[in-house]
Amino acid sequence: MSDTKKTTPVNQRGRDGHRLKRMRDQGLKPPIAHPQPDEDQKAESDFALDCGWGRLVFAQTFNSPDALAGALREEKADRRDIALYVRDPHVLLASAPQEIFLDPSHTYRLDLAGYRPSKRTPKGYFIRRLTSQQDAIAINRIYASRAMVQVPPEFFWSKRDARAIIYFVAEDERTGQIIGTVTGVDHARAFNDGERGSSLWCLAVDPQARHPGIGEALVRRLAEYYAARGASFLDLSVLHDNEQAIALYEKLGFQRVPFFSVKRKNSINERLFTRPETDEGLNPYAAIIVKEARRRGIQVDIMDAGGGFFRLTHGGVSIRCRESLSELTSAVAMSICDDKATTRRIVEQAGVTVPPQVSGDAGNDAISAFLVEHGSVVVKPARGEQGRGISIGLTTEEEVAAAVAEAKTVSNDVLIEAMIEGQDLRLVVINYRLVAAAIRRPPIIVGDGRSTAAELIAAQSRRRAAATGGESEIPVDAETRRTLAAAGYSLKSVIPADQEVMVRRTANLHTGGTIHDVTEEVHPVLIEAAVKAARAIDIPVTGIDLMVKSPHEADYAFIEANERPGLANHEPQPTVERFIDLLFPLSMPESVRQAMRRTGI
Repeated sequence: MSDTKKTTPVNQRGRDGHRLKRMRDQGLKPPIAHPQPDEDQKAESDFALDCGWGRLVFAQTFNSPDALAGALREEKADRRDIALYVRDPHVLLASAPQEIFLDPSHTYRLDLAGYRPSKRTPKGYFIRRLTSQQDAIAINRIYASRAMVQVPPEFFWSKRDARAIIYFVAEDERTGQIIGTVTGVDHARAFNDGERGSSLWCLAVDPQARHPGIGEALVRRLAEYYAARGASFLDLSVLHDNEQAIALYEKLGFQRVPFFSVKRKNSINERLFTRPETDEGLNPYAAIIVKEARRRGIQVDIMDAGGGFFRLTHGGVSIRCRESLSELTSAVAMSICDDKATTRRIVEQAGVTVPPQVSGDAGNDAISAFLVEHGSVVVKPARGEQGRGISIGLTTEEEVAAAVAEAKTVSNDVLIEAMIEGQDLRLVVINYRLVAAAIRRPPIIVGDGRSTAAELIAAQSRRRAAATGGESEIPVDAETRRTLAAAGYSLKSVIPADQEVMVRRTANLHTGGTIHDVTEEVHPVLIEAAVKAARAIDIPVTGIDLMVKSPHEADYAFIEANERPGLANHEPQPTVERFIDLLFPLSMPESVRQAMRRTGI
């Protein structure tokens, strides 16, 4: 958008008449009348709108590059201001080359007069406006999961009835959980924009949401909201390499327009204006640690990006790591975790509750007796990770025999364990203190009445892979087929609309499971068991898996200990920060030191 334009009332009325007719033909509601700028109303000058995460600085309201650069200098700490609709970005950059940079994003515009709403309605969730402070907290949770700048919850709440800014959320009909959000800005109400524009910001979907099309539904709801209020267009800014988002916007009719945005060179924007690091091959679990180390000024040397190996050096100390596994974890502790039977014996001796277990080589009579005693069992390799070779809920000798044979393809030693019903709880213990706790849930598909189970699984796998950097996908194997069969379906079955079907009983993230933070509500007995297990193994960083009735109750059974827990799975809990604190205590921020002194840690 360039300078604010004026339109004669006669011409404007003619255009509005044609526009209203088009909207009625397309099934859209007529615009709700509200005051619009006219020849006597000029756009506010030097206007910036506070959005909580930073300000939108509307460049077309500034008369000089120096004034615009000065506005960007007023950016607050830990916030990200954006100057948009910059007319002459080269001139603006020349006025402050050390402070600002040209944002590598494209601007897209949707002509609301030609927009056609979808005839399909969301299934399993609905879109509504923000209505409570709990909504605000949920939005921040989604922002954190997407590495976006968070907003003080009270800011969201203070703007719930604002004229210039609006928040929509997507709510799961069954759980009531907020699974997506989008922010809209009305330019006319914000600064008397003569072009009657609007813009879309902060579109974010919970990476673990199981419903398809949430992002599209949020965009459409915002477009229809502004179309009904007489806005001419809806603009948005998207990073040039965000192919998935760009494909969605172009599908909805957005077209690229030649407008530019400028930002300040701050730590939040650093990856946008500095040359790419040479660690693009790192997986998310290694990359998040490397990022925190660099933020603290710790030297990072990538040893093998594909394997997640790197060396951290600070204050004369050098430590090699593979993701969250460091040289501080002894070979003995690692070997204990590597053998699930040994892990079980060690933690049981320390007083941790473990489920009954028998070896897969115990013989047919012993296995048959174990199955009769417990009714349902779990078969898993004694060695292995990422959920490979695990079969759950087996009730017949034939199923157990087949599962043992499959598990032996992963490890020669196989364990048969009593099936403990409940929820899968992961507790991350660092330096023998709980840092994060989360319930892990098995992957679920939601039917649409048209797609087969195989097609729904493939779509869900694509979403999980996109949300986790390729780390989470649902394998189509014997366990998946068995779980589907238990629900009365096969891979070729068309799942009825809105029908939820569990496709694996294991909740491992690498096989499509999802994770839900419960750190603030986990029962003290469960925390005590996790810390006790970590001390028994003598391991400074570990993920302890328990099967629990509820994270709020004391009942549990120990499942296993992971010597290399994925710290990237537990945002917004400070798992990575505490990991770096353990490795390099002198790099700990003073605010953390003070907090630890206050709590006596």
